[in-house]
Amino acid sequence: MTEKAYRYRFYPTPEQETLLRRTLGCVRLVYNKTLDARTKGWYEHQKRVSYKETSSMLTEWKKKDELFFLNEVSSVPLQQGLRHLQTAFTNFFAGRTKYPNFKKKRNGGSAEFTKSAFKWKNGQIYLAKCQEPLPIRWSRQLPANCNPSTVTVSLDPSNRWHISIRFNDHRNLSLPSTDKQIGFDLGVTSLITTSDGKKIANPKHFKKLKKKLAKYQKALSRKQKGSNNRDKARLKVARIHAKIKDARRDFTHKLTTQLVSENQLIVFEDLAVKNMVKNHKLALVISDANWGEIIRQIKYKAEWYNREAVSIDRCFPSSKLCSVCLNRVESLPLNIREWDCPSCNTHHDRDINASINILAAGLAVSVCGATVRPEESKSRKAGVKNSPKREKETET
Repeated sequence: MTEKAYRYRFYPTPEQETLLRRTLGCVRLVYNKTLDARTKGWYEHQKRVSYKETSSMLTEWKKKDELFFLNEVSSVPLQQGLRHLQTAFTNFFAGRTKYPNFKKKRNGGSAEFTKSAFKWKNGQIYLAKCQEPLPIRWSRQLPANCNPSTVTVSLDPSNRWHISIRFNDHRNLSLPSTDKQIGFDLGVTSLITTSDGKKIANPKHFKKLKKKLAKYQKALSRKQKGSNNRDKARLKVARIHAKIKDARRDFTHKLTTQLVSENQLIVFEDLAVKNMVKNHKLALVISDANWGEIIRQIKYKAEWYNREAVSIDRCFPSSKLCSVCLNRVESLPLNIREWDCPSCNTHHDRDINASINILAAGLAVSVCGATVRPEESKSRKAGVKNSPKREKETET
C-alpha cells in the first residue's frame, strides 16, 4: 500500500469561491495569531506554548465578538493550521528548518480538510458548508476502490485554484525486472549525463522567460502600492512564475519516470543542494535545474516501481578518477570538460567519466554494502598505504 496524492485544477462557483477565500483568510489569521502568541510567550516569559494551549486559544477567539466570523467556516482547517504550526516548530527545534514565518495574503494560501470535513460521493467531493460538489477538472481518475483520506484546497499567487486529494493506493505498481543499470551525473549545461554516454540538455525554463519576467517586474515596481493597477501588474508577474514552475515540474516528472522505468538500478551522488545554492553565483542555475527535486522523485518512484535507487557519498571524487585505470588526478578545475589520464592516456569526457565512476561505486554499495569514503579513510589513518591508482577504491 502506497500513500499518494493527485493534484487537480478546479473552477469554483462564485458562492464556493467566496466561502473558500473566507476559509483561507481565517486559516491564515489563526496561524499568524498563534505564531505571534507562541513567539511572545517565549521572548516575554521564556515559556513554550504547546499545541494543546493554542487549541484552547482558538476556542476563546471564537467567542470574541471581533473574531466571531471564525465560526462561519469549517473548524477542521483551522485546527489543521494549528497542527501544521506545531510541526513547523518541531522541525525548527530539531534543527531541520528555520523559524516559522507569518503567512501573507498575496501568496495565496491553503486549507486542509480531513474526513470529517468533506464527503466523497459518486466520484465528487463536497466540502463542509458547501452544498454543491467542487467542479474539478478530472485529468485522471482515482484508482478503483481508493477513497480520499484528506483533501487540501489551495490558491496560488496567480489566482488558480487546485485541490490535492490524498489516498492509499492498494495497487501493485511493480514493473518487470530488467538488467539495465545506470549512473548519472547532474550538471548545468547538460542536466543529466548517464553512464552509457547519453546527455540530456538542461531546458533552462527560467532563462526562456527571463526577459519577459524582467519587463513585467519593472512595470510592477512603478505602480503605486495599494492600487488596483499594482494588483493587476502583480498578477501578470505571478502568472509568468507559474508558467515557469509548471514547465519545470512537468519536465522533471517525465524525466524521472523515464529513468526509473527503464533501469533496475539508478545511482546518483548525494548532493548538498541546500548548501550549494548559498553561492549567489550558482544559486539561480542550480535552482532552475531542479537537482533536489530530481533526486527526491527518483527515490520515491523507485520504491513504487520496485527499482533500486542508490546514492553515493558526495566526497567521492567521481570526476578526478579515471574510470579505466582508477588513477586519480590531483586537480581538475570546473572549466576543464575533457582531459587525458596521465597514467593510461585515456581521453575522458568529464561528465561521462564521472557517471561511469558513480555507477561503479553504486554497484559496490548495492552488492556488498561498501562505503565510499573520502581520502582520509580509516585505513589511511591507521598507517596503511594505498597505491596511487587505488587511493579511492570502495571499502567493504
